Amino acid sequence: MPARPTTDTLIVREVESPLGRLRLIFDEVGLCELHFEGNVSPSSPPQAEEGRSNLWFVEETVRRLRRYFAGERVSFEDLPVSFPRGTDFERRVWSELRKVPHGRLITYGELATRIGAPAASRAVGRALAANPVPIVVPCHRVVRKGGGLGGFSAGLEKKRALLELEKAL
Repeated sequence: MPARPTTDTLIVREVESPLGRLRLIFDEVGLCELHFEGNVSPSSPPQAEEGRSNLWFVEETVRRLRRYFAGERVSFEDLPVSFPRGTDFERRVWSELRKVPHGRLITYGELATRIGAPAASRAVGRALAANPVPIVVPCHRVVRKGGGLGGFSAGLEKKRALLELEKAL
């Protein structure tokens, strides 16, 4: 997952969902931020444009999110993402997490093992907390070993709602 290239133009889209409005920010490489209404990061760029884009993945991401919230089984794995920040470890976690299919759960420890760092469950949790594109990088699918939900940057109520939408709970 490449870091965000230096650019002056970012594209913004908003998607209505049962969990509130989502704000999506794209650069020419892919989706770089996804925020739930009320959770907009102070790093969100003021220069982002609402206008039309000729980048195929902008409107495709919007379409898939709408289908997802309509209850369809949707994969986001092939949609390009771009990360403006994040350590190599975080990017490994995010990349591996994209492979977890709709409706499936994985524990922090299982995800740590998948990236070759079986003792790094807590570091995986920190990487998930820093995930700039929840849902597309499905950190809501990661739960505690004992069955607890764990955390979610947008709150446990939204995590539970996403898992119920996917029929994972």
